[in-house]
Amino acid sequence: MARYILALDQGTTSSRAILFDSRGALVAKAQHEFEQRFPEPGWVEHDPQEIWQSQLRAARGVLSQAGASAADVHAIGITNQRETSIIWERESGAPIYPAIVWQSRQSAGICEALKQRGMEEELRRRSGLPLDSYFSASKLRFILDRVPGAQQRAERGELAFGTVDTWLLHKLSKGAVHATEHGNASRTMLYNLQQRGWDDALLAAFNLPRALLPELRPSSGDFGAADAEWLGAALPIAGVAGDQQAALFGQGCFARGDAKNTYGTGCFLLMNAGDSAPRSQSGLISTVAWQQGGDFAYALEGSVFVAGAAVQWLRDGLGLIENAAQSEALAREAGGNGGVYLVPAFVGLGAPHWDARARGALVGITRGTSRAQVVRAALEAIAYQSRDVVECFRSDAGFAPDVLRVDGGACHNDFLMQFQADILGLPVRRPPELEVTALGAAALAGLATDFWKNRESLRAALAESGGAGAKIFEPHMPAAQREELYGGWQRAVLRAKDWARD
Repeated sequence: MARYILALDQGTTSSRAILFDSRGALVAKAQHEFEQRFPEPGWVEHDPQEIWQSQLRAARGVLSQAGASAADVHAIGITNQRETSIIWERESGAPIYPAIVWQSRQSAGICEALKQRGMEEELRRRSGLPLDSYFSASKLRFILDRVPGAQQRAERGELAFGTVDTWLLHKLSKGAVHATEHGNASRTMLYNLQQRGWDDALLAAFNLPRALLPELRPSSGDFGAADAEWLGAALPIAGVAGDQQAALFGQGCFARGDAKNTYGTGCFLLMNAGDSAPRSQSGLISTVAWQQGGDFAYALEGSVFVAGAAVQWLRDGLGLIENAAQSEALAREAGGNGGVYLVPAFVGLGAPHWDARARGALVGITRGTSRAQVVRAALEAIAYQSRDVVECFRSDAGFAPDVLRVDGGACHNDFLMQFQADILGLPVRRPPELEVTALGAAALAGLATDFWKNRESLRAALAESGGAGAKIFEPHMPAAQREELYGGWQRAVLRAKDWARD
């Protein structure tokens, strides 16, 4: 009898595979990093074939590690880095250009041209998204402009587009499935948030043929099967969600107002907005959360482009730390930030600013500024950017969440979690198992295939496997100090905005 759900978690810097049992407990995990390419300033690209090979290695590796075979796997769930865009030949399956990563700003000029034509408000009204190169549509336009003859081939139906979930489905099914789900689709800027489908007016704005697009399916449901060649037997693929929607589901944020923050390369706050598409007046994204059973849920989202990547920069770019874990001890050693603020706008600023011309700034430094204060400023920046988004939740929805549920690698840093609670003035809840993104994908697949009968049985299983072991960080900072620190952050952001002029 199949004992596990296999979650494929394809991220920005690595591909992972995780096995979960019927209690939602993590059984085994395998991970493989892959190359990050920066061909020009502000550009970020991946090799689509390397994404696939690293994901396949991880899937095979996790089965081997657990001493399991395909016969032990009930179903596969997929979660993926979102907005990253790939176009490939339908006949050969070969990509025509590297994957343009969600972080990349190389299509910013296309967005600027549309803004000059006065298209921004109409595009946002239809898609729920600000006109920004973060989303897939301008990336597709860039590829079709860059590759000779690609526009004509796309119009003839010879090419296929996919975000990374669609690319993995294509590879796993050996080309039999060209599909995505509504949450990933809603990140392309080609999806009508109200009508819940592809939008011809949005396609026309970017001059993209509909023939490129994948079929839309529920997040929890039938996505075909992984070919037997890959893992030893044909396995149903039954759940797909972008990484942040998967984390929202994995955190159990099923009710309107439930919110989570995932601290990864970037930082992503989502709040369940219920069954009606929300409209943000404060710079947040309106997005589909998931379609599961009879539940079609929307979310408000604030996407911060650089979070954990700032800590990587301290390590790899400046050599201030040897590993990420060292940052916590140094931050505590600093004793305070000494008036130093780091605005990590290395690839522009995301929500709520949406400033592609912003660049990183380190302000407030003096001759006495220490290494520890710079490291502390990088960690504090992650929390400040998160507060920016929570303030937008308050503005748009009229309330903030009662508690912020957190996950992602940086959650291991107790200094950051406590400072996050302090600067928000809200409790921060860290679950005992931080792999909630993969768990969300597994849950969507398991619910579609009766591995779990319903959400209640899923909740019961999670509680049994350690749901009561969460750690709560309560805010302790005096309100006056909180607001003084946050005011300093806001002044620092102003100095980073609209910096790049080329």
